[in-house]
Amino acid sequence: MIAVELVKLVRRPRTWISLVLTCALPFMVAVFITITHLTPPPGQGSAFLSAVLQDGALYPAAALALVLPVFLPVSTAVMAGDSIAGEAATGTLRYLLVRPVGRTRLLVAKLVAVIAYVLLLVVGVTVTAYATGVFLLGPSRAAAVVPAPGAPGPGGPVVPGGIAGQAPTAGLAPGGAVTSLSGTPLSLLQLAERIGGAIAFITVSMLGVAAIALFLSTITDSALGSALGALAALVASEILVTLNAATVVQPYLPTRYWLAWIDFFRQPIFWRDIQRGFGIQAIYVVVFLGAAWANFSTKDITA
Repeated sequence: MIAVELVKLVRRPRTWISLVLTCALPFMVAVFITITHLTPPPGQGSAFLSAVLQDGALYPAAALALVLPVFLPVSTAVMAGDSIAGEAATGTLRYLLVRPVGRTRLLVAKLVAVIAYVLLLVVGVTVTAYATGVFLLGPSRAAAVVPAPGAPGPGGPVVPGGIAGQAPTAGLAPGGAVTSLSGTPLSLLQLAERIGGAIAFITVSMLGVAAIALFLSTITDSALGSALGALAALVASEILVTLNAATVVQPYLPTRYWLAWIDFFRQPIFWRDIQRGFGIQAIYVVVFLGAAWANFSTKDITA
C-alpha cells in the first residue's frame, strides 16, 4: 500500500508543479541579487541574504528561509488535506477499503507519502539553491571581517561586518571556510552538516502542519476545507506569537520555533530552541495523528 501511494505521488503532475513553483522563488531572488548586487542589510529581510554575495554556498540556507513562511506550509497542508478527504470526494475511499486494506494501514501509507513529499520539497529547494548560489553568486567573493577585540561572542547581534566592536554576519572566512553567525569559521563539511540539520528541523516542523491537515482530512470530505483549516491554525499561531498578551501560550504554539533552525549556523550550535522546536512538533504530530487514527478507524465511510 505504501508503494502504491508513493507511485501515485510521483505520477501526479501537481507534485512536480508544486516543486517547481517552490524552487522558482529562490531562483528568481538569486537572479535579482546577481543582476543588482543588492541585498537587505544584516538583520533585515530573509536570513542569510545579506551574506550570499560573499559566498553562494550559503544560498541554500537563505532559500529555506524564503520558502518556509508561506510556500512550504501551503504545499504541505494541501497535500495532507487531500490525503483522505480527496479520496472521499472522488468516491474512491470506499473502494480502497473494500479491498483487504485496513484503515490503519491506509492511514500509514498516506502519512508516508506526505513525509516523502515534504522531503522532496525541502531537499529539492536545498539542492537547486546550492547549484543556483554557486553558479550565479559564486563560491567565494570576499573575506569576512574578523571581529575587533571585545566584540560580542557567540549569540551576539548580527550586524554589518567590519564595524569595530560588532559581530560580523555570516560570509566567507579566510581559507575558504564559511563564517558562522557567531563570527567563527565553519568548514565546508560543517556547513553541509548544519544544512542537513536545518533540513531535518524544517521537515519535522512541516510534519506538524501535515498532522493537523491529515486530522482535518478525516473529519471532512473537502480537501480544500482540510487545507484551509490547517492554514487557519497556523495563521492564528503566527498572530499569537507576536501578541504580548499571549506570552503564556507562545512556547506551545506550532510556529513558535519554526526559525530555530538558524541556530544550526552558530558556533557553537544553540541547542535550546532547536530541542524545544523538535519537542513541540513531536507533540503535535503524536496528538493529531492519534486523533486522526481514532476518528478514521471508527468513521462511517459513505463515499
